[in-house]
Amino acid sequence: MTTLKRGAILAICALSLAACSGMSARDQRTLSGGAIGAGVGAVGTALIGGPVLLGTAVGAVGGAVIGNMTPAR
Repeated sequence: MTTLKRGAILAICALSLAACSGMSARDQRTLSGGAIGAGVGAVGTALIGGPVLLGTAVGAVGGAVIGNMTPAR
């Protein structure tokens, strides 16, 4: 991998983490739920032999909805 590609990947990761700094607790739960749901949907669909992108999308939406509806402590 070239130095330019590594630098671009590092910059994208840093900017994506910086974008989360001003989020409310509900926004953070929604984002976390969506990310976890996408991962579970992708792995689950790959294990049972279905369309992985569809499983990822369904898992992400479901996780985001559940994360948004979860009450704060």
